[in-house]
Amino acid sequence: MQLDFSSKETWLHRINPSLKLFVLIMLCIVVLLVHNLLFMMNFTVIVLILFLCFTGQPTKRILLLFIPFFVVFLSTSSSMIFFGQGNTTWFKWGLIHITEESFFRGLLVGFRALLFAVLGLTFALTTRPVYLFYSLMQQVKLNPKYAYSFMAALRLIPIMLEEFQTIQNAMRVRGVVRQTGIRSVFFKMKAYSIPMLSGSIRRAHRIAVAMEAKRFSDTRNRTYYYEIGFSKYDIVFILYFVTLLLAGYYGAIKGI
Repeated sequence: MQLDFSSKETWLHRINPSLKLFVLIMLCIVVLLVHNLLFMMNFTVIVLILFLCFTGQPTKRILLLFIPFFVVFLSTSSSMIFFGQGNTTWFKWGLIHITEESFFRGLLVGFRALLFAVLGLTFALTTRPVYLFYSLMQQVKLNPKYAYSFMAALRLIPIMLEEFQTIQNAMRVRGVVRQTGIRSVFFKMKAYSIPMLSGSIRRAHRIAVAMEAKRFSDTRNRTYYYEIGFSKYDIVFILYFVTLLLAGYYGAIKGI
């Protein structure tokens, strides 16, 4: 069964990947330093607008991806709310002790975890790994040796998944009997790991030979198949967060 991960391309996909990575890292640092609950809630709304409206994903997939976010929010905040400490007690029963301080602190921690998850997934859904590494080489001057190593590793992941399905289908067609218990674990490790490991070694050797035959070197003065630059969407991306974060901070001061 082929899985469909197609999506629409939005203006978030056209942002320079290095700039996007830098901005989102700075936002994560801001999230760590913020202790105002109202501002954190406004911050969450700002990031959720990007995630829900501009990642180009279908609505069903968005809702499916949001389920673990909601679970993370509930688990993180509830552990702080139910077992936190404070002076103003709201409810106490056995080990459960809910106070005013633990309630607001739990919400703050929950929104913080939610923001980390949404920011990371927004970046992952709107950034092609190949463009990211090309941008890191061109704008950040990352050594091509490391960039191409990461790109080669990422390209091997879908190939290994396809090979795993091929081995699984071959075993099913040949009527391999499934064992149970500890013997089943060792059988699966031997049946899957050995052919996949040998195949990965052969592919890595072929890639190394091909790169050497094409005179690959780690010099930074080189030409690139993809030329990654900056555009008007980068300015829109920065202005979006600057404007709305200032508005959210003003709203938090005014109690909105």
